Amino acid sequence: MIIALGADHGGFELKEKIKEHLIEKGHEILDLGAHSKESVDYPEFGRAVGEAVLDKKAECGIIVCGTGIGISIAANRIKGVRAALCTDTTMAKLTRQHNDANVLALGARIIGDVLALDILDTFLSTEFEGGRHAVRIGKLEEKNCKCGCNH
Repeated sequence: MIIALGADHGGFELKEKIKEHLIEKGHEILDLGAHSKESVDYPEFGRAVGEAVLDKKAECGIIVCGTGIGISIAANRIKGVRAALCTDTTMAKLTRQHNDANVLALGARIIGDVLALDILDTFLSTEFEGGRHAVRIGKLEEKNCKCGCNH
């Protein structure tokens, strides 16, 4: 599987551990940065990973910042991206089964490395259930702007 990775400076070290873990499992990695702990802006990396997933350059994405919140907000601003911030394996399982999340967000300052890798493995090994959940995903993709501008 090709997996896009992105992180800001706060998520850099965890991103590197995730990258190593995924390579060991035989995945191909599209590392979109950051490439150091030097201060950078998380929206750039959330956007880059989201676009890589939508452009089919990667099958899914993993994004990391200090809390996972900012970078997940950035990714979710892209229509078609369903980034889910997960802090345990149950969240990872259910967001794949019910929400067909295509990007996993993690908070490097919130969870430890071992838990992060467990969440990651659960996310990657869980399939979308479809059915009634597919109808709900469709509703997420509907245009919802009330001003009539069609965006």
